[in-house]
Amino acid sequence: MAVSTPVAVPAPRQRAPGEKQMPLREETLRKNTEPTFTADREERTSFASVKEDRSAVAQSFLDSRISSYAVFPDDAIDESDSDRATSPISPTDVSLSSSPTTTDDDNEGASAAAAPVIISPPASAAPNVPTDSQVPSQLMASALGAPLTNPASNLHSFVCPCDGFRGWKEIPVRGKMASRSFSDLRQFSNKGFTWEPTPFLAPVQPPKPVKPSTFPAGEAPLERLPTELLGAIIDQMVADIPPNGLQPRNIDLMALLLTSRALHSATLATLYKQVTIPHSTVFRKLLHHIKEYPALGTIVRRLDFSHFNPTGSGVTARQRAETQNLTQQTMLECLELLPNLREFLAQEHIDEELSVDVLRKLFNNPQLRALDFCAASSAIFRTSMMTFVRSPDLPELMPITRLSFHECTILPSVVLETLLPRLPNLTHLDVARTRMSDKALAAIPETARLTHLNLSRCQSLSGDAVVEFLTTHASVKELLYLNLYMDAKSAELLAETHVTSLLSILPSTLKSLNLKGSAMNATHLSLLEPLTKHVEELGLGRNLNYTSLVPLLKPPPATKPDELARWVPHALRYIDISDFGLESIDFSALFGKATTALDELSMPLEVIEVCQRVYDRFLDRERAFKSAGWVVKEAGRRGWLVRDLSKTDGGDDGARSWKMGATYWGMRKVPVARAEVGGMYGLYMFKR
Repeated sequence: MAVSTPVAVPAPRQRAPGEKQMPLREETLRKNTEPTFTADREERTSFASVKEDRSAVAQSFLDSRISSYAVFPDDAIDESDSDRATSPISPTDVSLSSSPTTTDDDNEGASAAAAPVIISPPASAAPNVPTDSQVPSQLMASALGAPLTNPASNLHSFVCPCDGFRGWKEIPVRGKMASRSFSDLRQFSNKGFTWEPTPFLAPVQPPKPVKPSTFPAGEAPLERLPTELLGAIIDQMVADIPPNGLQPRNIDLMALLLTSRALHSATLATLYKQVTIPHSTVFRKLLHHIKEYPALGTIVRRLDFSHFNPTGSGVTARQRAETQNLTQQTMLECLELLPNLREFLAQEHIDEELSVDVLRKLFNNPQLRALDFCAASSAIFRTSMMTFVRSPDLPELMPITRLSFHECTILPSVVLETLLPRLPNLTHLDVARTRMSDKALAAIPETARLTHLNLSRCQSLSGDAVVEFLTTHASVKELLYLNLYMDAKSAELLAETHVTSLLSILPSTLKSLNLKGSAMNATHLSLLEPLTKHVEELGLGRNLNYTSLVPLLKPPPATKPDELARWVPHALRYIDISDFGLESIDFSALFGKATTALDELSMPLEVIEVCQRVYDRFLDRERAFKSAGWVVKEAGRRGWLVRDLSKTDGGDDGARSWKMGATYWGMRKVPVARAEVGGMYGLYMFKR
């Protein structure tokens, strides 16, 4: 614990003639909490992440927004292993407290690198808060009541620097060395500081005696299990990176590494099989470990940058470039050491590190099966991709089965026209909001077996080409997920005739269908009804209204008992009616006994997505929905009406094999790896 010598606060500035008097506290807050943008800060000022909250009703998400105010020292991140990564931190989640009381002997041995002291001055002492020329302005702002990390923080503390601290006896009090111990400083507590923290920890209980093991070393039943079974058990202990918190993850796995030789080898396989990189320091440690122990690199099957946060370390782009942790050269060096890599998950925050050599290494890897370049749209990435597809060493065939260029808006159509014919084993293709052309769509090999196809918001596609492809192409006979969503305000993909032709030829394997933005009308309801018997997610066109959907969700009101027994209930869990405006939704019919879709007869319907204007009206009627067993939820640009099934025992958790790890409904990004939804992928999947 260390304290710097208090000095006086400079006098406030003189007001200009006619300027309104502003309280000192408010003026200081405004001056010290405004973000400073320098010439070398070209990166984003925040990082948004989303994760499914499985402790609440469906469509509830945990959000994380990492502010550029947060500054974390390099040694604050505890990663003793490449996959023992820490997640991006939310500054408002950090709990600050002063150090516990120490004795005189302890203080004698204190070093200059001791942990900083957090002192909370009373409100009355705010104008006399000590300042120092070496104290950062953000720390001075916190002394006057401003947030230490960001303007939304509830922390009001003053952190004193520890530089030069050599023990309590070296602190000058009233001009002389009068301090002998911590207790001597209590008499100065009425001078504006509170020196003694309030105890908040429970008393330490003596450890319970540990019964010695009755098995010889290496002979315990757990250690003698087959390696495959032991690895499957340890896999259940892996924790994905949470959106919030700085705590180390997978602490239990760290303990297993030190338990025995058998558990050590099995745990290493679990730790290195799927490596998640939340920031560049973790990547640096991974590269260091696999360079020192190349055998570890052979274990890695997935390299995941979906949680990567470029601003969590609190440094600028120039400082990150100087550290050389994650660059084009180090990325290529890392890939050279991962011969068995099968899944590479990238995103927009690392697109500048994807050089042409990195792309060549990825696409020429005979083991690679999944590639995701979500929202990569930098000029460097575009140049690298164009150079690669024009290079003479472009392979004729590639083993990739799952490919995502989701919202890679900058790539020319020639990239897809060149790559897609070389993917004979393709099963997952996500080209949402790209320059996908009719030529590229027709170039997909006949040998492909597409189960997931996302063509949403591809304005370069024509409705005729899409319908012809889905009707005649051999690769789409077993589709599970099909997304043809189009923003009707900017373009139209499917006209009325296209919808009629499409609904009659869709396969019975389909589980998710999104036709939002199409010219769907009441004449298509008879074609939709057979689909509702196996489709669980359905996005509807703009020319329908709410009451016309009731026959799809409920049997006719005058149905006889024998006819009701023959009636096949729908399988819909989610419907997207966000194309319906206020004029298409009759709120009186919404709660009517004869037409409502909110009662138990509409089960298993669980989620109804609406547009922003309807969502605002739903908020005004939240009590009425709650009494009917529904709640209003929103995330990002999307709003839902969700049936409250949180108190139902043994209910359906929403997990499906075709969702690849997601449990909630209405995903708009195709996952290419089976994993829990989180990071930037969760943002593009459920909030956009």
